[in-house]
Amino acid sequence: MRSSMPECERRLWSKLRNRQVAGVKFRRQVPIGPFIADFACVEARLIVEVDGETHGNDEQEARDAARTAKLEREGWRVMRFWVNEVTTELDWVVDRIREAITGELTAA
Repeated sequence: MRSSMPECERRLWSKLRNRQVAGVKFRRQVPIGPFIADFACVEARLIVEVDGETHGNDEQEARDAARTAKLEREGWRVMRFWVNEVTTELDWVVDRIREAITGELTAA
């Protein structure tokens, strides 16, 4: 677990915290099995990951895909956003997260 968040995660956290998105609670740096999720909403079984440049190679993409598949088998939904998306299109990212939550909660 990291003691401090990168700026892009701090900006996203400022939008997710305090039930600002669809009225659900998000936590940050959440241990889930052997993994640490950047952000997670237990109520909606939704994980939000912010991927930086270290995720842009074949080896890391394969690890991310395996991690996502394992989490999905355990009933989680995983959304991944690139750092530049969070930095330049924060409202769009939050809207996508809201849509995922709303769909998830309505289907439940």
